[in-house]
Amino acid sequence: MVLRIHFTAEDLLGTRFADGPAPLMELELAVAMLQRPDVDQAFARRHRLLGATAARSVAPLRELVPASGAGPFFLDPLSIDLAHGLESVHSSTNTLVRSELERVCRNGLPVTPLMRGLAREDRQAWQYLEGSLRAAHAALIETVWPRLRAGFDTDVAWRGQVQREQGLRGMLAGLHPGSRWRGSTLEIAVAKQVEYRLEGGGVLLLPSAQWTGEPLCGPLPDGSLLLVYPALTPLPHLAEEAPAPGADPDEPVAALLGRTRSAVLRLTLREPTTSQLARELGISVASASEHARALRRAGLVSTVRAGRAVRHSCTLLGHRLLSTAQASGV
Repeated sequence: MVLRIHFTAEDLLGTRFADGPAPLMELELAVAMLQRPDVDQAFARRHRLLGATAARSVAPLRELVPASGAGPFFLDPLSIDLAHGLESVHSSTNTLVRSELERVCRNGLPVTPLMRGLAREDRQAWQYLEGSLRAAHAALIETVWPRLRAGFDTDVAWRGQVQREQGLRGMLAGLHPGSRWRGSTLEIAVAKQVEYRLEGGGVLLLPSAQWTGEPLCGPLPDGSLLLVYPALTPLPHLAEEAPAPGADPDEPVAALLGRTRSAVLRLTLREPTTSQLARELGISVASASEHARALRRAGLVSTVRAGRAVRHSCTLLGHRLLSTAQASGV
C-alpha cells in the first residue's frame, strides 16, 4: 500500500513547515499512541505514572480517536495554544462534525453515546468533551510541552540541512523510510491506499516528537495538505535521560536524539549486534532493540539478520547526521 501525493511546480514552491507543534493535534496523537501495540515503553510508562485522573480524562477521547491517529478533523485544529484550539473546536459546523464522526465510524470505531450527543449538538456532550480535552491536555501535553517544542525545532533544523544538501525533493523523500519520487508524485509506504492531487496549495509539514506511526495527511481549509510525520527526536528521550556510557552529554547529536540513542547511533558505525549494543551501553537487550528500531524508522540505521543475531549499521543519512552535527552544532 502507498500514499501518493501528486505535486505541481506550484505545490513544491508552496511547501513549508508549520510554525510549531499544535496543542490539540499533539493531544490527539498522544491518545492514539496510548492505543498502539508498538507504543514506546517510556511513553507508556510515563502515562501509567500519571495515574487514574489522566486515565479518566483520556477515556472519552479514546471513543473519538483511533490508534491510527486519523481522528475527526474538528478535534485537532492547528491552533497556537489550547484556548484558540478549543475555540476552533466549538466553532465547528454540525455538518463537519457529523461527516467526520461518520468517517471514523466507517473506519472501525463503534458509535457511542458521546458521538450521538456531539452529532445532535447536545450541550452536555460538548461540555463533557471540552472538560476531557482540558484535563487530558494538562496530563499529557502541558507537562511535556517544552520537549515537544524542542523535538519540533530540532527536526526542522535537521530537515533544513538535508534540503540544503539534497534539495526539496530529497528532503521530502527522507521524511519517511522507503519514500520515493515517481516523476512529480511522492510515494510513501503506508497501510492503506491513499491518493492526493494537490491544486497549488502546497503541503504543510508538521513533525511530531511523540508520534511513531506512519505519516498522516488531511486537507486544510486554505487548500493545502497537512502532512504529519514522526520527528527525528522522540519525546521520551528528549532531555530526560542520565548520560549513557560512551555518550558525551554536550555533543549536538545527544541534544538532538537523546543521550542513549545518540550513543546507539555512534555504535552502529561498528555494525554491532543488539546484544553488543546492550553490553556496550549497560542497558537491556529489549531497550537496545527499541532504540535501534526507532533509529531505523528515522532512516538512520539499517538492520540485517546474521544467523541468529541481528546486526545494525549506520546508513548514509546517519553518517550525514553525525558529521553535519559535529561540524555545525545542529
